[in-house]
Amino acid sequence: MAKSLFQKVWDAHSVRKLANGQTQLLIGTHLIHEVTSPQAFGMLRDLGLKVAFPHRTFATVDHIIPTNELVEPYADSLAQAMMDEIRKNCAEFGVTFFDRASGKQGIVHIVGPEQGITQPGTTIACGDSHTSTHGAFGAIAFGIGTSQVRDVLATQTMALGALKVRRIEVNGKLRPGVYAKDVILHIIRLTGVNGGTGFAYEYAGTTFDGFTMEERMTVCNMSIEGGARVGYVNPDETTYAYLKGRPYSPKGADWDAAVERWESYASDPGAHYDDVMKIDAADVAPSVTWGINPGQGISITENVPSPETATSADDKAGIIEALE
Repeated sequence: MAKSLFQKVWDAHSVRKLANGQTQLLIGTHLIHEVTSPQAFGMLRDLGLKVAFPHRTFATVDHIIPTNELVEPYADSLAQAMMDEIRKNCAEFGVTFFDRASGKQGIVHIVGPEQGITQPGTTIACGDSHTSTHGAFGAIAFGIGTSQVRDVLATQTMALGALKVRRIEVNGKLRPGVYAKDVILHIIRLTGVNGGTGFAYEYAGTTFDGFTMEERMTVCNMSIEGGARVGYVNPDETTYAYLKGRPYSPKGADWDAAVERWESYASDPGAHYDDVMKIDAADVAPSVTWGINPGQGISITENVPSPETATSADDKAGIIEALE
């Protein structure tokens, strides 16, 4: 039976079906940071638990770290306290920590790819809504809350309900001055901010085939803005070229075996999708958002809409709220 990448990865990481209908899913890689992890570590202490698989967990600081201060203690006492806390927690629980002086610290969703930690065919969880960024590499990546961070630390698993899969094909060549951010804003404009609820998005088509990994990450990053829980691109030669030689990427014969395994996760021809969208790249224009959510977008040649142009009462109320 032909399967999508999402279904293959889901099946490979399913531990068991729970009584409530959810699936207990193995999480291959857990990324943590200083904002959503302190309470989770505190809960582990209260329960007398350890991190189940420390080698599958990687930490960094990115949300509160000052950009204008290089020397500690920081002027912001809360920032310093959070820095101290994650250092203490990682040392106590044996978690790899990319501290500021390591040369590996950065935005958590960029650290994973840069270090070769983010790899195709795996599941990734992080206590941040934009974890779908990692889907650019053919991973299934979930943003999670603090209680789920606790669950993954303690068991390397989490409970999730099944998702539908929507394939979004963008084909053709983008016009000059149109970029990956315009593509995802165009998609969100078409679907709305809730249109992806309950879905994993598979981004495909010749436009994505020609994208760099950074461009793919840009699109996958904003999947959540369209309501989708997951967004991913099938791995290909562009993916492998980016990962080769990275610190945590496989080396030597292991590399060849890894690429062969990664290729097997790509969606099969004829795979079933719950929905398919097709977009002509020529229809994507340089875009901006004018309102208070990413779905309120227009091309730079359009006017900001007035309430009188609304097609429904809800649309009118949304325009009025945004303009006020």
